[in-house]
Amino acid sequence: MFLRIPSLISFLVLGCIALLLNGCERETIRIGFVGGISGRVADLGVGGRNGALLAIEERNASGGIKGRHIELIIRDDEQNPETARKGTRELVELNVEAIIGPMTSSMALASVPIINRARLVTISPTVTTTELSGLDDYFLRILPDTHSYSPKSARFHFEKSGLRRAALVYDTGNRSYTTSWLTGFRETFEKLGGRIVAVKSFTSGENVAFSPIVRSILSHKPDLVVLVCSAVDAALLCQQVRKLDPRITISVSEWGSTERFIELGGADVEGVYFAQFLDHGDRSPRYRHFLTSYRARFGQDPGFSGMAGYDAANVILDSLAAQNNGTSLKGTIIATRTFQGVQRKIILNRFGDTESTTFITVVKNGHFVTLE
Repeated sequence: MFLRIPSLISFLVLGCIALLLNGCERETIRIGFVGGISGRVADLGVGGRNGALLAIEERNASGGIKGRHIELIIRDDEQNPETARKGTRELVELNVEAIIGPMTSSMALASVPIINRARLVTISPTVTTTELSGLDDYFLRILPDTHSYSPKSARFHFEKSGLRRAALVYDTGNRSYTTSWLTGFRETFEKLGGRIVAVKSFTSGENVAFSPIVRSILSHKPDLVVLVCSAVDAALLCQQVRKLDPRITISVSEWGSTERFIELGGADVEGVYFAQFLDHGDRSPRYRHFLTSYRARFGQDPGFSGMAGYDAANVILDSLAAQNNGTSLKGTIIATRTFQGVQRKIILNRFGDTESTTFITVVKNGHFVTLE
C-alpha cells in the first residue's frame, strides 16, 4: 500500500505535466512559410524566410500574441509548382493561421487555388504579377504589381540616361512575373520614343549557355540591356555582357536586387542599375534598428526580400493581435487597411493589393546606392 503511493503520485504528476504540455501546444499560434530556400533562386526565399523569422522571434520575445507563443512552419517550394502545391497542402492540413509566401509569381499561381479552397489568408512578400491583381480572394501582398514600377525603369533610362535602343533578356521559369514586367517596360519605353531592338528568353537552370544569348542581343547594337531574372542569372549575364561590351548600360529588374547579385558579379556589376523597393539610403531609426537586428541574427544584409518578409509577417501578427472573436483574419486585415512597415506604410485596398514607391539604385563600390 505505502509502496504504491509514490508511484501513484509520480503518475499523477506526469499526467498533469502531459496535460499542461498538450494545452501549451494547443495554444501555440502556427504560421506557415512557403518559398524557394534551395536552388538558384534561394537568395530570395532565404531572405523572406529570415525576415519572417525575425519578426516572429521579436514578437515572441515581447510576449507573443495575447500570451500565446508563435511558431513558424517552413516549407521549401524548390521553385517547382508541384512542390509548392504539396507544401501549401501540408500547411493547410497543419491548420496554420496564415501563410507567408510564396516568393515568386509562378509559385503563387500554382498555390492560389489551394489557398482559396481552404480560405487561408496568404500574404506574399514579393509576388508582383498582374495576373493576381484585383481579385477578391485569400491571396494578399505587400508589394504592388509590375505595372506600378517597371515603367519607372523605362522612364529613367529614356529621360535621364538618354538611351533609345533596348535589348531585353528574361527568364521563362517565372514567366508570369517576367512577361508582366517586360510588358510594362516595353509599353512605356516605346511610348516615350524608345525602341526594343531584341528580346531573348531562357529557362533558368544549371546548364544555360548565356554567351550565345548575349552575342545575339549585342549584334543588334542596343545602348541598354535589360535583364529580368534572378540575382544568380543576372550576375552571370552581366559578366558575359561586360566581356563583349564593357561600356554598355545594364539594368536589372528588382527580382535580381539581392546581395547575392553583388557577391557573384564582383567588378562586372559595378554601374548596373535597378528599380527596387528598398531605399538603401534610408537613415530612419526604424530601418536602422531592423538592419542592425537582421545583421546580428543572420550575419548578412537583408536585401529587399528580407525586409519584405519581415513586413509581411508583421501584417499577419498585427492582425492576429487585433482580431476579435467572430471576425475573420482576412476581414481584420482589410478593415485595418494600413500597417506600418520598415520603410513605409503598407496600405491595402479591398482586394489586398497595394502601392509603393520605387527607387532607382546603382551598384557603386560593391553596394546598392539609391539615386532617386
